Amino acid sequence: MQTLETQFDEGIARYKDGESAESLLPVFKEICAQAPKNSAAQTCLSWLYLLADKPNAAYKAAQRAVKLAPSDPQARVNLSIAMLEIGKSGVREQVEKIVPFVSAVDDLKVEIKENLEEGLRRKPDWKNLKRVQKWIFED
Repeated sequence: MQTLETQFDEGIARYKDGESAESLLPVFKEICAQAPKNSAAQTCLSWLYLLADKPNAAYKAAQRAVKLAPSDPQARVNLSIAMLEIGKSGVREQVEKIVPFVSAVDDLKVEIKENLEEGLRRKPDWKNLKRVQKWIFED
């Protein structure tokens, strides 16, 4: 039997190999069901929901991820995008919490930039991702 860590790593590898968000959702739902306090898994789940055009589910998963890891900028990026997608207010406040992290830590800046670019490769016309990207890196 696989450990959750192995399942997680395999899910990430499959994502990086280009597998669709829809086919990976059950993998990450299962990981989150078994390890509800795993913020990285919740962050991945929220991202997959965003890619699969399920913004309400993405919002809930991103909220859990942010609650578990308030200083994780990717969780807040996902939450910001989900909030825009469903018309929730308070997006600016989330973005303002991301900027200091990406400004201070080069590795985080590169990681967030790459993740956003990956999102645009998968969904080229993703307006709300482009908005968040602009706010983080151009303001």
